[in-house]
Amino acid sequence: MSAETAPRALNGRAPDVFRPGGWVTMREYREDQPVDFAIVGTGAGGGTLACKLAEYGFSVVAFDAGPYWRPLEDFASDEMHQSKLYWTDERIVDGENPLQLGSNNSGKSVGGSTVHFAMVSLRFRPEWFKSLSILGYGADWPIDWREMWDYYAEVEQTLKVSGPINYPWGPKRPRYPYRAHELNAAALVLAEGAEALGIGWTATPLATLSAPRGLAHPCVYRGMCVIGCSTNAKQSVLVTWLPRALEAGAEIRDLAMVGSIEHDSRGLVTGVHYLREGRWRFQKARNVVVAGYSIETPRLLLNSASGKFPQGLANSSGLVGKNLMVQANQAVWGISDREIRSYKGPPSLAITEHWNYSDEGKDFHGGYSYMSQGPLPMLWGATQSSKRGLWGQALLDEMEKYNHQVGLKIVGETLPQERNCVTLTDERDQYGLRIPRVTHSYSDNDKRLIAHSLRFMRQALQATGARDIWDETDDTCHLNGTARMGFDRKSSVVNADCRSWDIPNLWICDGSVFPTVGGVNPSLTIQAIACRTADRIRAMARRGELITT
Repeated sequence: MSAETAPRALNGRAPDVFRPGGWVTMREYREDQPVDFAIVGTGAGGGTLACKLAEYGFSVVAFDAGPYWRPLEDFASDEMHQSKLYWTDERIVDGENPLQLGSNNSGKSVGGSTVHFAMVSLRFRPEWFKSLSILGYGADWPIDWREMWDYYAEVEQTLKVSGPINYPWGPKRPRYPYRAHELNAAALVLAEGAEALGIGWTATPLATLSAPRGLAHPCVYRGMCVIGCSTNAKQSVLVTWLPRALEAGAEIRDLAMVGSIEHDSRGLVTGVHYLREGRWRFQKARNVVVAGYSIETPRLLLNSASGKFPQGLANSSGLVGKNLMVQANQAVWGISDREIRSYKGPPSLAITEHWNYSDEGKDFHGGYSYMSQGPLPMLWGATQSSKRGLWGQALLDEMEKYNHQVGLKIVGETLPQERNCVTLTDERDQYGLRIPRVTHSYSDNDKRLIAHSLRFMRQALQATGARDIWDETDDTCHLNGTARMGFDRKSSVVNADCRSWDIPNLWICDGSVFPTVGGVNPSLTIQAIACRTADRIRAMARRGELITT
């Protein structure tokens, strides 16, 4: 992908996009003429699906509440400035373990959270797709892992994932498209600790370039990845799928907050109401796809309640908003006598999936991976004050050790629970829409997994000679669930094709459809599901099974 392929920030204007044949102007569709697909959200699910459907010849308009950034011009190496990428609108949180929402799990810009994700690109363990039947916990997916393996390969090629020649866990697979990145000092600490404890490790598969791609330069290891890559080395949805979508004829409407979905007397959706440039508008559509992720997706479905669907759209099962799953993100930190400077390079350059693939020695269901870490200075200072209560001179003294701090952090599986949910409050936001309430509590199994991971990572750091070790016990990342896919309409919201059981021209395509979350970052799986959904939609259209009126 060329370094010039990221479209300019729209702010209400159509962008041009550079392709090898020249500049392409984005197509604009009329609101009063129905498009084949209106897609709400342009992240890993919606952006990928928009590309694939447009390339298959469907007319597509995709909406995003955030702006359309051009990274080379609009991104700064400034943690505070780049908070513009995060979804920080007001939300109410409660439960026994209330979530921190914002930069760690949601984005508000075209490209969604992939604009500021850490680029970790991992496949699910095959058994996780049948975790209930095979491993005895959670819920089964209505998708076979072998089919997903093909779509994983497609996404890895699109993103030009950089990774090791032989990935040490799971079924054999082709080598990654690009070579693995060189390890930094933080990654070498992970490797040393893993080897001391007798477990495997590898370079982390990352969606950032380790070699040139067209005019795009490889990663320069500035370490600013999670605040928006300003060199276009990061292969986010913004610079991979969306330029292809525009070239194929899709329209992306930025700064467009979709507030509700309209339906007719037959119960079929007819389009979306959205706020843009100060007024509410309506886009007609033959099909609507909701891809707003695990909070905004159920919020939109619930806010679209009507006389015909009093519990919200797609909610005959009562499961819209239920089974919210986070991923545990606890860490162990220490000080090394060596100079680490962990900010040099992407945050996670080494990983072990030992506890995802080994079921021996566990007192919990599920799994976790853990990775080397590279927090930026402002985040690290905030962590010291909020997690450890340091302030004033004590905080200054701790920050003096920044170049020697080293950490290991998990991405851990939590179990689906109906009590973890997204509901609506009576309070309203700047759009006049009801604000979501996000309720979260860990299960006993979740707590055992977290305790196991902290003990193990502490041992790993101790084996490297780290000192002053402390645990970060309450962090989370990656929201999933709230509109799960399944085998029947009573126990799920959508079927295996991400099609609503209740409304045949309403689809959901994002991390909210996950029945379980596994112990790996979800972005690769979301994009693979979107590719599969596009293929299924094309097949339905060829059989005449798609709604066309």
